[in-house]
Amino acid sequence: MTGWSYAGEPAALGSAGVTLVEGSSFCLCETTGDIRDGTPQGVFFQDTRILDRWVLSLDGEPVQSLAVMSDEPWCATFVGRAPPRPGRAESTLLVRRSRFVGQGMREDLRVENLADEPAAVRILLEVDADFADLFEVKESRVPRRPRPDVTTSPDGMQLVRHYGGATSSRGVLVSAPDAVASTAGLLFDVVVPARDTWRTTVQALPVLDGAVLEAKFPSDRPLAETVAAQRWRQWREKTPFLTTHDPSLARTLERSRVDLGALRIFDPEQPDVTVVAAGAPWFMTLFGRDSLLTSYMALPVDQSLALGTLKTLARLQGQRVDQASEEQPGRILHEVRFGAEPSLALGGRTVYYGTADATPLYVVLLGELRRWGIDRDQVDALLPHAERALQWVLEYGDRDGDLFVEYQRATDRGLANQGWKDSWDGVNFADGTIPEGPIALCEVQGYCYAAFLARAHFAWEDGDSEGHTLWSRRAARLKEAFNETFWLPDQGYFAMALDGAKRPVDALASNMGHCLWSGIVDHDKAAAVAERLLSPEMFTGWGVRTLATSMSRYNPMSYHNGSVWPHDSALVAAGLMRYGFVTEAQRIACGLFDAADVFGGRLPELFCGFDRSEYPRPVPFPTSCSPQAWAAAAPLQLMRSLLRFDPWVPHGRAWLAPAFPPGFPDFTLHNLPLAGARLSMEFAGGEVVDLHGVPDELELLLEPRPVATAVHEGGTGG
Repeated sequence: MTGWSYAGEPAALGSAGVTLVEGSSFCLCETTGDIRDGTPQGVFFQDTRILDRWVLSLDGEPVQSLAVMSDEPWCATFVGRAPPRPGRAESTLLVRRSRFVGQGMREDLRVENLADEPAAVRILLEVDADFADLFEVKESRVPRRPRPDVTTSPDGMQLVRHYGGATSSRGVLVSAPDAVASTAGLLFDVVVPARDTWRTTVQALPVLDGAVLEAKFPSDRPLAETVAAQRWRQWREKTPFLTTHDPSLARTLERSRVDLGALRIFDPEQPDVTVVAAGAPWFMTLFGRDSLLTSYMALPVDQSLALGTLKTLARLQGQRVDQASEEQPGRILHEVRFGAEPSLALGGRTVYYGTADATPLYVVLLGELRRWGIDRDQVDALLPHAERALQWVLEYGDRDGDLFVEYQRATDRGLANQGWKDSWDGVNFADGTIPEGPIALCEVQGYCYAAFLARAHFAWEDGDSEGHTLWSRRAARLKEAFNETFWLPDQGYFAMALDGAKRPVDALASNMGHCLWSGIVDHDKAAAVAERLLSPEMFTGWGVRTLATSMSRYNPMSYHNGSVWPHDSALVAAGLMRYGFVTEAQRIACGLFDAADVFGGRLPELFCGFDRSEYPRPVPFPTSCSPQAWAAAAPLQLMRSLLRFDPWVPHGRAWLAPAFPPGFPDFTLHNLPLAGARLSMEFAGGEVVDLHGVPDELELLLEPRPVATAVHEGGTGG
């Protein structure tokens, strides 16, 4: 057992072509609708695969796929045909499988006979479950367990497995009217009348500690009345949307809106609290860093995601010192898992805290909510949690008192690297050497700087001059120390990190672009950083590489050493725009929008770092998550950067100064939430031509926000 120190790529999905998501449940299957055992496919509930085989056949023959239609993230219709009947040259049986995923799965099966005589058909739905933990599936190490016992009844089949889970047992109940159950699955011997249709509904419901859970999609209730459908309708009605004559831009931004809606997860004990999961299929759970950054980038669409994420992370904030889970007082978690076997989770716990960046990012996001004018009472109620987070930064994060936050895993079961590049070799020297810890990442220092500023802003606005001075000075000291220690004058860029001996880890990497975003970079160094980020060794034409081509570990097909991550590039573009490098930010934005168009409007988690001059299309990364939260939010961040939209509601101001590249399409943005109002903005020829809905108490300035001249004028906007 290696625990959570696994740092390879997720398992490839093989022939899986469809992903359905609802809350923390999801389904991976083929375009036929079938789920094949021996692959990463399956239906997953609470990080456990409750179905690993779901294969339909008619008279012993597989169904031939014709089409897949999916209007919502949680449902799809698979249309196929049976092979030709004896004595007929063409198929006359049309098969339609309508699938709904959520706390299990419902499948409406319909067989239509297009012939002029009745058809006798034996329909077999093969069903099995291995109850593998998500991490076993993700890492392609599912053990050879004996199959669970199968019990049958006239109404269906029940698969139950009780194994030595430390927290609970798992099972699944599969049933359908008029089915004949066997250990193989459900059997239907039917006669479909001429020009008529046979129908049934199959339910697959999780069994948790012996209790069958309620169906999310009961067959006796209209689909429009289900909780999933109602939530989805409300999401579509309340979130902003864009109208434009440019189909590519419209498709990309609509895809972002749909995917973010699909990645929401809900606490059953607090249904009004919504958080965003990191991504499907392997990360349909709350992640500290991922959920915080996604919520930040999604602020123009839905600010309740950020508020819900902050509330939930506050509830799970570290209380004690525990080496196994790396919990520490005030620390914000890395990841939550729900599987029956927590020994497979990081540190052997359901909550793992081994991350260096989530804790300062918590404070940064809370400060952004104040700037956006979100419910002040709710934001202020979270301020004590921000105080505890900052105390972690000062006491546990900066373990040696040198002003920098470092990380080093507490046990051999934790993550070796605890920044966003968390693969085992994601941090390296220019010559390829892996540094010894503790490691101080450059971007983490930027996040801490922004967190100190955010706390200073709270103090300033609350009339706390002593607190304002304290946090302002801490921010200033950190910025000075960072620019002195991390800057590599001979190379003209910032070190990726410091190693345990305080030596600069001198790889040329995208991390320093986050430092522009946070504002920790001195202005006299920003131009050199911008030049490096847009150099041929870093910029592919589609986005910014995670590692430069000149570095020893560069590999355009690697996870973190030369690939392109859209969220990473979007934050780099935001940083460039912040420092006034408009053309450079536009180049990145255009590259990512072009890549999104090639990918059908949906940016993947990452793609290969080949140069655009070498391949005319971005090369997919085979194990990339899709939909993935960071990637879904990246186009929204790009739009905000190009709009140079920067609200500061407590000060009664917002700035809007569009900086679109030449030829950017005209569009109208509808329903943008801000300070309790809904804004509508129309842009033509790169200029603002119409504005509606601006609150009376808010002055909208059609100019860029001035470069910060005092700590209370800082922030990470735009």
